[in-house]
Amino acid sequence: MPIIMGVDGGGSKTYTIISDENGNQLGRGISGGGNYQSIGIAKAIENITASIESALASAGLEYKDIDFVQYGLAGADRPKDIAIIEEGLKRIPLHNWGLVCDTMEGLRIGSRDYTGVVLVCGTGTNAAGRNKLGDEIQIGGFGYFFGDWAGGGAMAQETFRAAVRSWELREQPTILTEMVPEYLGFKNMPDLVNNYLDNDIYHAPNQLAIVLHEAANKGDEVAISILEKTGEELGIAASAVIKKIGNFEQPIPIILIGSVVQKGQDKYLLEALRKTVEKDHEKVELVIPKMEPVYGAVLLGMDHLGITATEDIYDKFESYGGYEE
Repeated sequence: MPIIMGVDGGGSKTYTIISDENGNQLGRGISGGGNYQSIGIAKAIENITASIESALASAGLEYKDIDFVQYGLAGADRPKDIAIIEEGLKRIPLHNWGLVCDTMEGLRIGSRDYTGVVLVCGTGTNAAGRNKLGDEIQIGGFGYFFGDWAGGGAMAQETFRAAVRSWELREQPTILTEMVPEYLGFKNMPDLVNNYLDNDIYHAPNQLAIVLHEAANKGDEVAISILEKTGEELGIAASAVIKKIGNFEQPIPIILIGSVVQKGQDKYLLEALRKTVEKDHEKVELVIPKMEPVYGAVLLGMDHLGITATEDIYDKFESYGGYEE
């Protein structure tokens, strides 16, 4: 019976899942981040290896028992990146493997035929697509300087800025002037602003995106506008993917992955996203997967081995839940 390993390496964590051909989970492992762009290739390979060995130990297996491993790694964006990562992966004693950018894992868990558009909205943002001809493209993923805007980090900064601007009367009133200092452990905006200036703090914690969602749920117009702006930006990226390569079946699936969209599922963000894409492309379908992206790596591994992913396998992967520790 073939044994498949899927490895999902992100900015903060690396997940490894070992599965048999029927979707039964045999082992799992979690370690630190696997994005070499953030921590260097040596540390990334160290973390990936630790995750793999943890999964092997939990399954009672050895490297030689794995028939195929599919890596889905953040940072595998350009040919130069891929060459660096592949050279690093050669140090791991797994000889039958494939490598894709982690965006492709997200596409695979949301699209049964592995075509469509995938939008990543976690701490950062990224967009990619694969059409019926097998053409692939990535839009963004390189940060604000290279045109990106969206993701939890950007939303947190906008939340902090909106609170400051409203407090200074440069923005309309918003409950963020109360919620932001309270969340950060201050009595009021003056205490917060002065403390940050005194200590040269110029970045808000990404968790402020949670405060933003809470304020929007209370009907705060400023918070709602930030979420709508985020949705519009994601929609622009999705539309760009479709325009770049075309040849998509209708309706075009737009798969949303990352904590902001999978866990937040904010109605203002999603509606703004939909409206933006539909300005240029009428028939689209927003898809929010119920399984972790790491199972996209496992599914791609099954595809490679010619194993058909049945409905039962999809149900199992959804039932296994998340892997936060």
